Parts: sequence; structure tokens; C-alpha cells
Amino acid sequence: MGTNSRSDTMETEEDVPTPAQRSDDAAACGVSVKGLKENWQKWSNEHREYQEHNPFSHDGRPGAAPPRRGRDDYGTPPQGSMTERRGKDAHTHIGREVEELCQAIRNVGQPGDKDGGGRVVTVEFGKLFEHYVTISNKLVGVLLRARKQGLVDFEGEMLWQGKDDHAVITLLQ
Repeated sequence: MGTNSRSDTMETEEDVPTPAQRSDDAAACGVSVKGLKENWQKWSNEHREYQEHNPFSHDGRPGAAPPRRGRDDYGTPPQGSMTERRGKDAHTHIGREVEELCQAIRNVGQPGDKDGGGRVVTVEFGKLFEHYVTISNKLVGVLLRARKQGLVDFEGEMLWQGKDDHAVITLLQ
């Protein structure tokens, strides 16, 4: 084990690049100050234009009108935007999950007759939870969505594993 001497860590004049060498290194990397400035200016202009149309920007520009209730486009993303696309994809995905839930209820549940005539399928929440847990970990959320769509019915606002294992879920369609 030796000690580092001061001369080992200090730079010599030959190690320090000259200004000409520095500019050659930057050119070799394809980076120039002019190119960086132009890219920054382009981004800045695009961002400024975006903020002018952003109703949630707090810079006080008059061009950014806040959304108004009652208008047809209130609460909807701009048409053709990525937000609109993601929303449609999410809607399709949850629709498939609701269909899978209804199929799981048909597979696990007991067929029966409806009070007003017709056929229904019923299943206890605990039994459905045991079966459905292998498919998805969001059973309660999908159940709430299916109830909102009028596909299933159950008592209570929320179902809890353990506490509501004997709650009856009825598939209406």
C-alpha cells in the first residue's frame, strides 16, 4: 500500500486541452452552440404556443379561455389528442373486464328465476372473489362498474372481502 503523491493527481500542461481542441471535440460530438440555441428556441416557441391554449396555465394570457360548463366540449379532451385516445382505450379495456366478470358469474353462479319472470344467475361475493382473484385483482371496482351499467345488482354501496362474503350478487343479463 503506497500513498498517492501530489504529482500523481495534478494535471500537467500537456493534459489540459487548448481552446482549439475543445471546439474540435464539440464538433466531433455534433454539438454546436448555435445548434443548441436553435433547438432551445424552437422548444421555447412551441411551449409558449401550447401555453397560450392551455386553460390551466396561470400566466394570465387572454388567449387561454377556461372551460365553461354547459358547452358540448366541456370535460372532454381535444379531439384527436393522445388523451382522447387513452380514454377510448381505457373504456374498451374496462368493457372487456366487465364482460369477463359476467362470464365468471355465469360459470360460478347458480341459475335461478327472477321475481318478474326471466332467468338470473346469482353467486355469493366470497365464492366469486375466490374464483375471480386469479383473473384480476380489481374485482370490486369492476363490480361497481357493471352495476352502474345495469348488468349486476347487489346490496350495499361497497363489498369487502371477509365481511361481505355472503352478499349475493345477481347477474341481470
